[in-house]
Amino acid sequence: MTLATRSQAEELMDADDLDAATYADVVGDLASVNTVTMARRPTLDFLARAIAGRKTFRLLDVGFGDGDMLRRIARWAAARGIAAELVGVDLNPRSEQAARAHGGDIRYVTGDYADLADEPWDVIVSSLVAHHMSRDQLVAFLRFMERHASAGWFVNDLHRHGFAHWGFPILATLARWHPIVRHDGTLSIARSYRPDEWPPILAEADISAATVRRVFPFRLCVERLR
Repeated sequence: MTLATRSQAEELMDADDLDAATYADVVGDLASVNTVTMARRPTLDFLARAIAGRKTFRLLDVGFGDGDMLRRIARWAAARGIAAELVGVDLNPRSEQAARAHGGDIRYVTGDYADLADEPWDVIVSSLVAHHMSRDQLVAFLRFMERHASAGWFVNDLHRHGFAHWGFPILATLARWHPIVRHDGTLSIARSYRPDEWPPILAEADISAATVRRVFPFRLCVERLR
């Protein structure tokens, strides 16, 4: 597979006929991927800067999967004595089922992020979601965050890089992650963006103040601080 351009192939976990139990296994293993690859660290770093000095905040996580990022944010806020109202929204109803199984005082919503436009948000974040979107969908999402996140927003996604694309199947096999995770993780890298592809997308969304940066290992993060 060439990585010169983004792959448009569909990921297996997005299939409508994937049963809930298998989906829960997949997103559970994806949470393990996030742990092994230190994927939550850049989001927490951004959050610390976005809400510096505050004792309370409202956060929306778009495409929450099994809720692992929200649970980590909840622990982070609790350890600092910060009152966090955390909400996750995901198009896939199986995500809500998988996330609720972990418990916790987090509100999970099945539906479109646009349905939550009337609620006040300090911070909007997403993790491993941008590469699932078409360009038009991503531009619309960026505009939504720019309009509704009063303190700032953060996109935590993959970097389309040859070494990551070659190495992830090996890591996934050694870790004995679900076969769908091995397949979709590799495809996700092929579907993701490169650093020079983000500025034109941001320009199309009429956003000039966002920053694009690489984060080890093979993460590409886009942030906007107010």
